[in-house]
Amino acid sequence: METREGIKVIKLEMKVDDGLFVVHTAVLWDEEGAILVDTGIPGQLELIKAVLAEKGIPFSKLKKIIITHQDRDHIGSLPDIVDAFEGNIQVLAHEAAVPYLAGQIPLIKSGSFATPVNVDHALTDGELLPDCGGIRVVYTPGHSPDHVSLYHLPSKTLIAGDALTAQDGVLMTFNPAFTPDKASALQSIAKLADLDIETVIAYHGGVCTGNIKERLAELVADTAL
Repeated sequence: METREGIKVIKLEMKVDDGLFVVHTAVLWDEEGAILVDTGIPGQLELIKAVLAEKGIPFSKLKKIIITHQDRDHIGSLPDIVDAFEGNIQVLAHEAAVPYLAGQIPLIKSGSFATPVNVDHALTDGELLPDCGGIRVVYTPGHSPDHVSLYHLPSKTLIAGDALTAQDGVLMTFNPAFTPDKASALQSIAKLADLDIETVIAYHGGVCTGNIKERLAELVADTAL
């Protein structure tokens, strides 16, 4: 993944009260700039800057942030990044996420209100973003009603958000403890199985490769039992 042009895995680690909190997401780039997917927990702005620098991508090159869904560990540092750019960065999220990110209604799982951030572009299912060789938006509700996954066409990489998890390099189903609508979440996995995926980046668990289509079919069958 680290040598594949157009996309790199971003790993964010931070010590919290009950141990080490680790998530995996991605940064994509082209000649126009870079796109960060999700923003970790609150207080990770400087960590994000440092990790991007390690990948050879200056923080100043960010032009867009795509949010997969409204959970705190995905939008935590979003307001700080927007402030760092003085608003001169685009925020993209599914249309169902807009009122949550705007602070108009409480976040579903925490019941608290997000620090208001304007969504510049509301994503829809199947939309093809022209950036970075092409990014397909795949609406994958279940974990949350606004959840999207992102399919990077050139690298055949799925940025799964929380629609999938991983353990020791093995692709796993969604976390049932944090997935209110399990039926929709299962349908979302079945939907992902239709894509030609070579690599999956699971926010919780990391990178999985090899026989992804077959593994997705197994997950649908096993989870449905």
